[in-house]
Amino acid sequence: MNQKSLPLLAITAYSGTGKTTLLKKVIPLLRQRNIRVGLVKHTHHDMDVDKPGKDSYELRKAGADQTLVASQKRWALMTETPDNDTELDLQYLASRFDANSLDLILVEGFKHETISKIALFRAEVGKPLDDLLDQHVIAVASNQIIDTVLPQLDINNPEQIADYIESWWQKSQ
Repeated sequence: MNQKSLPLLAITAYSGTGKTTLLKKVIPLLRQRNIRVGLVKHTHHDMDVDKPGKDSYELRKAGADQTLVASQKRWALMTETPDNDTELDLQYLASRFDANSLDLILVEGFKHETISKIALFRAEVGKPLDDLLDQHVIAVASNQIIDTVLPQLDINNPEQIADYIESWWQKSQ
């Protein structure tokens, strides 16, 4: 099956800036505009999506390399990669999505990827903006005016950020 490639847009920032908080507000706004959103979230933690004691967890821990848990309302595929010591491949992860049921994939994290990015910045986090900026950053969302030639968005205005993402998405088609 030959799927279309979905546009990827990263929301990148230092820990504590509010990436998840902002996405929790922006995603419903995009959905209201009939934009179907996928999400890839990078975590530095050893994460589990199922719980000890549940059948799916016990069967996966028994040695299945991939476990697909399904119900009428959702399904999840978990893939074990214990021997993977290379960086995550964002393009590969994005290719796992059903491109026919989505319009774009938002990416939380992955700040070193060569994809379009909106950098979130709050001076009170105490880290420099310059370390977030590369040639793939298309806008900066902050709670203050930034000295940059990039478009500036108000990090506290999810509607404005959703407008910007919608406009970017329309141009990317």
